[in-house]
Amino acid sequence: MSRRSGGDEPTSIGDALAAVGRDLGMPATGAVTALARRWPEVVGEEVAEHATPSSVRDGVLTVIVDGPIWATQLRYLEAAILERAAAVTGDGVVTSVRVRVAGPESSRGAPRGASRKDDPDA
Repeated sequence: MSRRSGGDEPTSIGDALAAVGRDLGMPATGAVTALARRWPEVVGEEVAEHATPSSVRDGVLTVIVDGPIWATQLRYLEAAILERAAAVTGDGVVTSVRVRVAGPESSRGAPRGASRKDDPDA
């Protein structure tokens, strides 16, 4: 527990972290969790196999895809993604989509975040 400045009432750590997140432009944790859990509903099963929601900040949903073809597909679907994301997270949580293509290690089938130096065949 922490104390608010100027008050005697304690603030829970969860409330303090939520306030910091809001200050940083991040939506409520529940909204992001719901979006990640229901991602295949938002983009479709096939696209979800190649695209992963990475973050939401200041309304911008960043999606990591495993190839440029999927980046194009996501950009084409942006209006539908925004509509479906609003149904999952609430209006105004996701206002735009930013797409990034993963590095070569991800496109070779390595787990996201693994580096090539860990690959004995690299």
